[in-house]
Amino acid sequence: MNDTEYMQEALLEAKKAYSEDEVPIGCVIVKDGEIIAFSHNEKEARQDVTAHAEILAIKRAQAQLKTWHLEECTLYVTLEPCMMCTGAIVHSRIKKVVYGTDDPKGGALVSNIDLNSVKGLNHYPQIVGDVLKEECSQILKDYFKDKRVKKKAV
Repeated sequence: MNDTEYMQEALLEAKKAYSEDEVPIGCVIVKDGEIIAFSHNEKEARQDVTAHAEILAIKRAQAQLKTWHLEECTLYVTLEPCMMCTGAIVHSRIKKVVYGTDDPKGGALVSNIDLNSVKGLNHYPQIVGDVLKEECSQILKDYFKDKRVKKKAV
């Protein structure tokens, strides 16, 4: 599989989040060509601000591999990771991050913080953006449009 195909898997997770009335962000983690972990946002269901798709997938990958070192893994996520998730990516030493669409409000790889310009970190993942950008952006737009419509109906 290639980056586009793995991002399609992350989008399937985002669709699950949407169906559960969670912000539709999905994530998969790949090692040696195999998906070893996947997740989607579960902040509302868990009432946990840290239950982002990336954090949950990282925890699952670590459990699967029985180590916190994820040096040989690639993380695919539909939205550019926030500061919290970027911190977890750096500390778990994920090799590569592939994301779908930029997050101009909260993104911490390129949008608000240019990770590669932060000096002194012990690890810098390879960053690839805009993979299935339109699809990743559209599911978010649709979700928030639906939320506004539902809010007006109440």
